[in-house]
Amino acid sequence: MIRINKNESPLRPLTDSQLATIIQDAAFNFYPDDEYERFKDAYANYYGFTAEQVIAGNGSDELIQKLMLIMPEGPALTLNPDFFMYQAYAAQVNRPIEFVQAEDDLTFNLEQILQRIEEVQPAFFIMSNPHNPSGKQYGTTFLTAIADKMNNIGGYFVIDEAYLDFGEAYNFDMQPHVLQMRTLSKAFGIAGLRLGVLIGTPETIQHIQSIEHPYPLNTLTLHIALYMFEHPEKTKQFIEHQRQLALRLRNLFNDYVADIMVVFPSSTNFVLTKGTEAQNLGEYIQAHGFLPRLYNGTEMNDYVRYSIATDSQLDDLEEIIKTWRSQYDLSKNA
Repeated sequence: MIRINKNESPLRPLTDSQLATIIQDAAFNFYPDDEYERFKDAYANYYGFTAEQVIAGNGSDELIQKLMLIMPEGPALTLNPDFFMYQAYAAQVNRPIEFVQAEDDLTFNLEQILQRIEEVQPAFFIMSNPHNPSGKQYGTTFLTAIADKMNNIGGYFVIDEAYLDFGEAYNFDMQPHVLQMRTLSKAFGIAGLRLGVLIGTPETIQHIQSIEHPYPLNTLTLHIALYMFEHPEKTKQFIEHQRQLALRLRNLFNDYVADIMVVFPSSTNFVLTKGTEAQNLGEYIQAHGFLPRLYNGTEMNDYVRYSIATDSQLDDLEEIIKTWRSQYDLSKNA
């Protein structure tokens, strides 16, 4: 079964020989304090800010947990639906969490968000952008309005940019109450190594570092990440390949089935579909060797989500979709 249900990368960014060399050079008998500082420098340089603006953790999940612990007292506010781990980590630390409900098309009304902020008075507001699971990317005007509102009530705004490398880069005015969270699990293809990053102003990052582990990342993860960011041209080529896979995946669904089901526009490495035909197609694809994200038994039970696959796997997926569509058309004509 080919797994296309977890928004992972189907590709590895390094060859076997590159990995072997990295592992041989990694001094994993020593604590990785120097490597951690080198990684922050390399990551900051890649994106154009300073190492003092960066903290890293074992995936963005750990960083979400840290935020739930260290943010000021009060509820968190997020979107519904959004990344389910916001709720999970709030529950772990007994932090109340409130929601802004989506419109019928899974978009979110800015005025409703601002109204909910006023009603809830959250300690912080967290949302994914591009949004998971719809795939929509919200622009700087939208984000700035939320940031300003959170500043007015003395709260923080956390933008979870896990899929931003598949979307459009934007410049956002970094302020002490704004944090951007990113991951190397998606576009960078190292989900199993667990590496997430939080970006903010130096004073805000220093505050979060007060609960940072002494050695937050292991030596092998750091050495692999260092290789990628110290060879930026190769890494950019890898990410561009991932972006092309995402474009092809979107085109498959837009070209073959967008006239009979909802296919959501996406700035991510996945495509979300909705409707009775979407369910039927998802089940057909699963019966033919691919595992999509089916939302059976939830409030999203008529949605199906598909992550990117390799070029050859997308060839196979295209044939499966074409066959299903021809059978669908025959049944409708009959």
